[in-house]
Amino acid sequence: MNLKTGRIIIAQPFMHGQPFTRSVVLLTDYSALEGAIGFILNKPLKMKVDRLIADFPEFDGHVFYGGPVQTEIIHYVHTRGDLLSDSTSIGNGLYWGGHFEKLKALIKQGLINTSQVRFYIGYAGWSPGQLEAEVEEGSWIIGDSDMNYLFSSNYNKLWNLAMSNQGDVYTVLAQIPANITTSLN
Repeated sequence: MNLKTGRIIIAQPFMHGQPFTRSVVLLTDYSALEGAIGFILNKPLKMKVDRLIADFPEFDGHVFYGGPVQTEIIHYVHTRGDLLSDSTSIGNGLYWGGHFEKLKALIKQGLINTSQVRFYIGYAGWSPGQLEAEVEEGSWIIGDSDMNYLFSSNYNKLWNLAMSNQGDVYTVLAQIPANITTSLN
């Protein structure tokens, strides 16, 4: 099992039950002893961050449903760890969090744009051993992250793309319709 911070997990096509049906999750923190935290990359909400947070500067950044845990908190993943103090490196040039007031100032100054930051309400979380058990039972496929996954504007096809990029049998699985029972009728 190759779970670690910075990797993605992709829901198997037969995994049903919101919120993880056909989800791609970026693991932003993983420890076998402490559990895992991640954000669902392909569940956009119909809201923009500047409408969600009252004193946020005008910004065309969409908000995504990150997961079912602590949905009253907004998180962000970005590429500007060089500018945002207190950011946590995820790897592959991606960072999680950082000084929020500085983020707002950098956006207001035009130094951070929508292709460099993504916002999430809530997060996906697993206690120690829980994610490993779900991977072992076949609920998740572990894959490499790609910055294009995070900033893709084609959210509806992200699961198919991430699944296909795993190669071999996964390319076939990526073609399975979202609701196979309806497709067979």
